[in-house]
Amino acid sequence: MKFITTIILTALLSYAAGLYTTLPWWSFVFCALIVALAIHQKPWKAFVSGFLSLFLLWGILALLLDYPNEHILSQKVAHILPLGGSYVLLILVTAFVGGLVAGFGALTGSYLRKH
Repeated sequence: MKFITTIILTALLSYAAGLYTTLPWWSFVFCALIVALAIHQKPWKAFVSGFLSLFLLWGILALLLDYPNEHILSQKVAHILPLGGSYVLLILVTAFVGGLVAGFGALTGSYLRKH
């Protein structure tokens, strides 16, 4: 139950932090860190919950923003990167980067709680 709670709480806090334009794009790291400090989990579970929360959040948000314009911009960016013009791969890479950064933030929070 704590695992699902941390995923939902991290995603909600990160989404709320993203609404403020004065915060940098990486402000979700602090959300993952704070949730990991508040809800005790083993380090690997904290990493996975932080990773999944932002992977899902950024993946869904990227899809919702990309769909209305028929993937025009994302296909052009995917051609610049070595992704073969696949907007799906670009969204997955975007979600993976966000998940990885949030996972490390949650892992840091879990280790800080141990000490």
